Amino acid sequence: MESTNATPAEIAAAREASGPPPVTLWQILRGYRADPLVRWRQICEQHGPIARYRVGGADVYLVASADGAERVLKTNAANYDKQHGSFRMLRRVFGNGLLTSEGSLWLRQRRLAQPAFHRERLARMAERMVAAAEETAARWQAGAGAGRTVAMTEEMSRLTMKVVGDALFGSALSSRAAAVGEAWRVLNAQLVERFNRRRLVPPILPTRYDREFRRARRTLIEVVDHVIADRRSRKSDGEGDDLVTMFMSARDEDTGERMSDGQIRDEVITMLVAGHETTALMLSWTWALLDCHPEVADRLRAELATSLGGRLPTASDVGALRYTRAVLNETLRLHPPAYLLNRHARADDVIEGCRVHRGGSVVVPVALLHRRPEYWERPNEFVPARWLDADAEKRRPRFAYLPFGGGPHICIGNGFSLMEATLVLATLAPRFEARLVGGMPAPEYRVLARPAGDLPMTLSPRTSAAAAAAHS
Repeated sequence: MESTNATPAEIAAAREASGPPPVTLWQILRGYRADPLVRWRQICEQHGPIARYRVGGADVYLVASADGAERVLKTNAANYDKQHGSFRMLRRVFGNGLLTSEGSLWLRQRRLAQPAFHRERLARMAERMVAAAEETAARWQAGAGAGRTVAMTEEMSRLTMKVVGDALFGSALSSRAAAVGEAWRVLNAQLVERFNRRRLVPPILPTRYDREFRRARRTLIEVVDHVIADRRSRKSDGEGDDLVTMFMSARDEDTGERMSDGQIRDEVITMLVAGHETTALMLSWTWALLDCHPEVADRLRAELATSLGGRLPTASDVGALRYTRAVLNETLRLHPPAYLLNRHARADDVIEGCRVHRGGSVVVPVALLHRRPEYWERPNEFVPARWLDADAEKRRPRFAYLPFGGGPHICIGNGFSLMEATLVLATLAPRFEARLVGGMPAPEYRVLARPAGDLPMTLSPRTSAAAAAAHS
């Protein structure tokens, strides 16, 4: 990938971006915190969409325009790499998987993984996605009659973990789902805290804090090693079409070498965590928003009743469920799990007339882009119908909406995630009402943005009369 950096003359003619007062290292060490969306909005309002400020002595560039995001993520992506402190932290968990790698290694791994996400193969996974949702429905039905309270984020995580295990790895992970969830909870919280507090030393000290990190990381490795060993014992190389078997049998086109066990492990950990967490959070936020907007829930269920007629959904139904998909798109707009994208500037460049200096950290604030009034009418309201207006979508810049990133590094599993969420919602929403306990939660910004408090909700099965009223 070639760089298309600005010329020396263009750089000299560009202006320096302004920004807010610096956040000092002393403030960081004392636990400085700010709501990212609020801070980004204030910076953008006061200094424009391209701003420059200092955090802990380092230059940070906020790129809060669609055109600027496109330059960072696509047209000049080679200049904005993953040599950023946040990725160094993530590599302690994910190694050099697709999420954290770049260059020739990333390109090779992406090519090897791509066949697992082809449209035809996704269609074959649909039955497993619906079966996992059916298991959840059966469990909910057994305990929902009296309005039982559940932690919806945990419920959706359990469901999507099963889908990832069955559909991508050909291995049931249900018995270890709780262990994986707890390990990721520890790692998720510590990764953000370590980066924010500039705890740059690896977790090797004999402190309780570091021991918890190492123990959680070991749990993930043990689960993944079990998955890999299971595939080796049940399939010979070259057989099967699950992702792990594909990685085992794949050969480098140039050298003929197979992936090492370490490389396979990194990719499986990446797919295991990223492949279930993002979808679980999308579905969790969707349940909360549907409760806050009953008119949207009624229209969603009416579409499902008309299109499905009471039967379970299949892969062939996904394209016809336009409003269901619009609900999910709008959820991702208001509450994108991947709420920011970080990059590192390799060389001087110009973005939207502003100079970006080599070595600076670049932040693309996805959550803010999704709410900028320049791109969205009624930007802070939940309006799924906006996604049914094809003309509006054509008028909107492509990089104003980035729930799965953009450019060459766009998430490889975006189609998988959206198909899964559509089928899960189509299976569960006609049969259950989920009510918030305590109101709509605020986002909790970890590696991904999740509902604070794991989203307690009460579940009630929908009666035939209620269903008929909703579908009328």
